[in-house]
Amino acid sequence: MSAPTERSTGLSGCPGTIRAMARIFVEGWDPEYGTPLDQDEALAPAEGSVDPTVETDDWEPLEGMDDGIQHVAFVDGVRRVDARLTLDDPVAGPTPGLVGTFAVGATRWNRPARRSEITAVRIERWAVLAGGREEQMPPVALDPGVNTTTCASEDPGRLMMELHTKMRRAEGETATALAAECFVIADGPLNDLTAHPTVGYVKSHRVTYLEPDHNAVVAQLAPGQRTPLFCIADYKRYSWYVRLAMLDGGHSWTGIVRCETSGQLPKEDAVTIADRTAALLPLVASQPHVDPRAPQNLVPIGALEKELRHRMGDRGIVYRALREAVMERRGMEQPGMAREAS
Repeated sequence: MSAPTERSTGLSGCPGTIRAMARIFVEGWDPEYGTPLDQDEALAPAEGSVDPTVETDDWEPLEGMDDGIQHVAFVDGVRRVDARLTLDDPVAGPTPGLVGTFAVGATRWNRPARRSEITAVRIERWAVLAGGREEQMPPVALDPGVNTTTCASEDPGRLMMELHTKMRRAEGETATALAAECFVIADGPLNDLTAHPTVGYVKSHRVTYLEPDHNAVVAQLAPGQRTPLFCIADYKRYSWYVRLAMLDGGHSWTGIVRCETSGQLPKEDAVTIADRTAALLPLVASQPHVDPRAPQNLVPIGALEKELRHRMGDRGIVYRALREAVMERRGMEQPGMAREAS
């Protein structure tokens, strides 16, 4: 029996076009990680800013091409909240905050030697205070140190976003430093859009950037194929979609990731990078029995995340040390104690 159909305006907008009805699928990702079709940090370009003709007018799936690149670095970061804070001002009232930790690093893949190593690890702890009240809370004396910053909003979600922004900036700095030595794939949208060949790897999608006729090409991709480049002009980047794998029971966007690179690169360089990613990324795609975000969470990134979480240290130990540091300060600020000592 043929698939059910419905009459609609279709892709061309002409009444009477027949198309297959939408079908429901259960996502393969563990629900704790959200869904590959929803990402808060994904860029949503302004209307009319996407140019799908930057590489070709003839949109169809393109085969990846392995150019033999020997050294590849995968950059990512992880973060967590260690404690929630309250700044108790007798006049202005209580102000919320948090202390969080992030760790950033890279997995370097030496293809000829068939060896990978984790490198460039960077760990930072931050106290984020709401309402621009940084001057009322000096940095907490917690080894290896807690930096202090502020957020204008008192929304707990905005406090977390401030920590996330600092992590993303550190990821960008790490990716830029490594780009001088190897080909870099950075998890998430790019922060640094200077003319270097780093690839931003976006494994989930909050928006679709293309018109329906071009989106149809995304659905047609086989593993190891990519779409032609399109230019997100307002955000100064080239972008393209790649299919990593097609899992059993998957929908038309299963295993699809979006890649991007700097719009300041020559178009020919961007094409070479896009061909390279379409060939390489399926080689390191994860499997459902290994990773709850398969296939999009790449094997080198999954290994890096595990190591970074280990290196951040035990959250309970950090929490207790933080409480002791705050209690010590409060004791030093009691009447009769020298405030200079705090």
